[in-house]
Amino acid sequence: MKSIQLALFFALLAPWFSMKADTPQPSRRETASFGGGCFWCIEVFFQRLKGVDSVVSGYQGGSVANPTYRDVTSGRSGHAEVVQVTFDPDILRYEDLLTVFFAIHDPTTLNRQGADVGTQYRSVIFTYSDEQHQAARAKIEELTRENIFDDPIVTQVQDAPRFYPAEDYHQDYFNRNPNVPYCRLVIAPKLQKIQIPPELLRN
Repeated sequence: MKSIQLALFFALLAPWFSMKADTPQPSRRETASFGGGCFWCIEVFFQRLKGVDSVVSGYQGGSVANPTYRDVTSGRSGHAEVVQVTFDPDILRYEDLLTVFFAIHDPTTLNRQGADVGTQYRSVIFTYSDEQHQAARAKIEELTRENIFDDPIVTQVQDAPRFYPAEDYHQDYFNRNPNVPYCRLVIAPKLQKIQIPPELLRN
């Protein structure tokens, strides 16, 4: 009798187990932060990568809570201008983000990118896990070993502190303001010059 009752019990549960097995599981997501000069200049490159959900310009690594753009550009807050990237690691590897990062800025100039000078424009990678930290260090060692750059890499690799999103008018800046002088004279030529591996780009 008990065996019949158990059989009926599992028969009733079978559709529930089947439903659970068929329910798609949400994809995992990771976060990465990179600073390489003006965030307008690097935001647009990461936006074009497949597997990237969002790119938010902001401030990280300083001593002032809730900094404003004026606080950061003064150099007194200690923050770097960064982009925080949310991505699907099943589509885009963190190592691929590192490859793009080192291709789109000069990691050998201390606290400077072109005409932008100050600690707020430093080359920095803020990491969110031991795996990211090790991968960033390994990438720098690889580029150094292969003499990719003429001068030593000065990129900092640090555990990620609190991220503060920049003001709304900084977000998606190039796509919303392609005709302002900075975008036409600095960002647009950079987009033409720097070739990202096509397999990393959105279709």
